[in-house]
Amino acid sequence: MLLRSALALPAALASVLAVPADAPAQGARPVAVVDGNAIPTPLTDSPGDAGRGRAIAVDRARGNCLACHALPVPEPLQGNVGPDLRGVAARLSEGELRLRVVDPKIVNAETAMPAYFRVDGLFRVRQDMVGRPILTAQEIEDVVAYLRTLQ
Repeated sequence: MLLRSALALPAALASVLAVPADAPAQGARPVAVVDGNAIPTPLTDSPGDAGRGRAIAVDRARGNCLACHALPVPEPLQGNVGPDLRGVAARLSEGELRLRVVDPKIVNAETAMPAYFRVDGLFRVRQDMVGRPILTAQEIEDVVAYLRTLQ
């Protein structure tokens, strides 16, 4: 299902991502990508919780950010394939962080990082995950809130 943005942005400046069909039931807003680089509007009305976001980021069964990225946490076996996330909030805006979690391929088509909220145009998806995002809209906001603490 394609949700349309309520923002009145020129087509050249914004595009709308296809998101899970049940996103409105989850309380998710339409997802508008601005300038191909950011999703400035939060996906939910509820602000993200940095504590929950940190838990998701280090949980190897949920966010699993540690598989590819280094984080300022006392966990062994942190990745070095992706960028080091220490200080990421000083390099990227909240909207830029949100886009990179929702669908990093919009910024870098060659990235190995999965799209945590996109559900269309994917391949090699586990049968039980077809049509479902890896993280909910609220979980995305929680992870973004955590990443914003990494100054």
